[in-house]
Amino acid sequence: MDPDNPSCPKSPNWTSYPEMRFTLRAEKDRRVLLAEGKVDSGMVTRLADAIETNKPIHEIWIRSPGGNAQAGNEAGRLIRSLNIATRIPNGWACFSACNFVFMGGPARWVDPGGLFIVHMFTHLSDRDAVKEDLARGTDEAIETIGDIEQGSALLASDDNDFLIRMGVSRKLLTEVMYRQKAIAGQGEDRSTRRCLTQEELFKYRVTNVR
Repeated sequence: MDPDNPSCPKSPNWTSYPEMRFTLRAEKDRRVLLAEGKVDSGMVTRLADAIETNKPIHEIWIRSPGGNAQAGNEAGRLIRSLNIATRIPNGWACFSACNFVFMGGPARWVDPGGLFIVHMFTHLSDRDAVKEDLARGTDEAIETIGDIEQGSALLASDDNDFLIRMGVSRKLLTEVMYRQKAIAGQGEDRSTRRCLTQEELFKYRVTNVR
């Protein structure tokens, strides 16, 4: 396990693919689309193409380290509009923006041994650049902080709306996601991410199939 994030393994199996890739896997009576890799800005278009090319698709299995938050929300909405179930298989991990792709499934489940990993959402894409702006002086610092506040508020509103539409409890945000730190702190607690248990997944309605 990860000593800084004790609810999670140190090296989750979420792949190192720089872009989300899609592969058809034909089961006995189910056609499964494997979605693996980073949630990039072009993945929604490729997802739609993969579903159309390989239809009918009954399930989407997902593993990803996250990526573009807006693309994750859009992919989740696409999956819901097409009524396709989502699953995180045993040994696979879904983190950050991947969470919202997964929650798009009208029927969704995480196998025992699968990982649904959350963290505190953040609007900061380049922390070093932000530090430089803050170091330049008061005017630059105020402008940067204002941009961060506005962007974070919009992202939080979008996330909240998404959860309502997908039937997920908003307490997932207030009790779990928003309580994680964006940056590891000093001292005993350095955790920045959390792996939900099977009980928590059902409690917050992240999963709805046993």
